Amino acid sequence: MPAPESADGSDDLASALADLHAEQESLRTVVAGLATDDWFRPTPARGWDVRDTIAHLADTDEIAVDTCTNGPRPLNRLAETMASAEDVTLAGVLRGRRLPGTAVAAWWDEASARERDVLAALDPLTRVPWGLGMRARSFVTARLMETWAHGLDVHAALGRSPVDTDRLCHVAWLGYRSLPYAFSVAGREPPPGALRVELAGPDGDTWAFGAPGAPHRVTGSAGDWCRRCVQRQDPRAPTSLKAQGDGAEAALEVARAFL
Repeated sequence: MPAPESADGSDDLASALADLHAEQESLRTVVAGLATDDWFRPTPARGWDVRDTIAHLADTDEIAVDTCTNGPRPLNRLAETMASAEDVTLAGVLRGRRLPGTAVAAWWDEASARERDVLAALDPLTRVPWGLGMRARSFVTARLMETWAHGLDVHAALGRSPVDTDRLCHVAWLGYRSLPYAFSVAGREPPPGALRVELAGPDGDTWAFGAPGAPHRVTGSAGDWCRRCVQRQDPRAPTSLKAQGDGAEAALEVARAFL
């Protein structure tokens, strides 16, 4: 499980990067060798097909590189030139729509490899200016989260069932750490009192975030919590997640691990 970032910046970037690489490779095996028509299968993301999804990952990996290296398209500067965040996203998707699926896959191969090289070279104390900014290890975690979340969409489009792994510990941690941001995006104040999140990992281990004696508590499977945090689970659908206390109920309503 990812530990809270240390004050001296001695985060285990290598371990997080290895998990990012594994998550990218897992999705890569899903799209490798797809038939031409499969690239155009619609995903749960409205208006996007499989090709759009992989193009988005390739484009945001390139933006991540430029954000870390002060290249031509760092995220925050790019956002200032666009009318909305949706326009930033759309630009990469439209680029992908000019290419066959195999070329989009090759684009992502190159972009993700370059991204890993750049992230591996970061000083752990670096604060990456992605949105409000985050430490290097957290940024690696955010890239893993996005890969996994969009991978869920690809699996759904192809009629395949994803297998949850212990790499979800990164997404679970990020979802917990992002709750203050999630409440601010929702325009809500969190109820008073601390929150604890206790999850059953895919291998049966317990992952816990927050003080043991917190008055508000979310419990359930890590897979359900992570899907809620990337908003790939309908709040009305059956779930293992249980909320004890107003703060826990509110956390499940606003959970958001992405910008």
